[in-house]
Amino acid sequence: MAGKIIAGVLSPHPPHLVYASNPPQNEPRSEGGWEGLRWGYERLNQSLFSHPDKKPDVILVHSPHWMTVVGHHVLGLPHFKGLSVDPIFPHLFRFQYDLKVDVDLSLLIAEEGKKEGLITKVMKNPDFRIDYGAITSCYLTRPEFDIPIVAISSNNSPYYFSNEVGQAQMEKLGRATARAIARSGKRAVLLASNSMSHRHFTTEPEIPEDMSFEHIYHHGQYLWDMEMLKLMKAGRSRQLVDSLPEFMDMALAEVKAGALTWMLSALGFPSYPAEVHAYGSVIGTGNAVVEWDHFKHAGGEVKI
Repeated sequence: MAGKIIAGVLSPHPPHLVYASNPPQNEPRSEGGWEGLRWGYERLNQSLFSHPDKKPDVILVHSPHWMTVVGHHVLGLPHFKGLSVDPIFPHLFRFQYDLKVDVDLSLLIAEEGKKEGLITKVMKNPDFRIDYGAITSCYLTRPEFDIPIVAISSNNSPYYFSNEVGQAQMEKLGRATARAIARSGKRAVLLASNSMSHRHFTTEPEIPEDMSFEHIYHHGQYLWDMEMLKLMKAGRSRQLVDSLPEFMDMALAEVKAGALTWMLSALGFPSYPAEVHAYGSVIGTGNAVVEWDHFKHAGGEVKI
């Protein structure tokens, strides 16, 4: 039986959201904060895992914080364990992770990527430290960590060449990912681990979770985020992707790293409306938890 894509998710990864949740794996303790976004992830969790026929066999995550200069990399060992520390916020995120990897699907993605003319590599270093973006998105989506993952790196092409070149690469990677999932026979959820607008504060309050200091960096950034969310809610994903290069430049949008384009390409650029579970600011950046319910709207069909 062919595999299915259950859902695609815009899954922002500010480490503050993990810090505020006080999971046992994270060393720092907090008093809460950023509840709107965290409750949005709770609604996402309910949507993804409450239906027995919808629960995925694997979670795929594309993160901008595993950046690779040559090619697109996937994890290639069945188990990774270690300490992940956010280099900017080590006082908020020191997380002991223990992850299972669906190596068979990783290898299929690498194989299908080569058919698209992409350079692909398989990470088999047992001491490789999983980046905090992938860990945060996976934790917030499924805190139990009981579903194997596939982590995919973000190739540096948008930064070395142009936004357009980078997004073209991610469209190819999305098509390759869709074919790999179809071949795997598994039900998959795709996480695009990105914030939206990404100009952020350079200082923080004495108490990081003091919400009286939290707001979007500036109004223009907010307006850009709202325009992108309108396109998502209207089911205009092709127009959304076409608009991303300008969004990246005008709002320093983190989607420049390619995860959102990768995910929408794998979904076949859906024309049905996305569900916005939450929007909020973290240190001035715009973040939205958005679900494309492919199980509901397209029966999980993979367009290849």
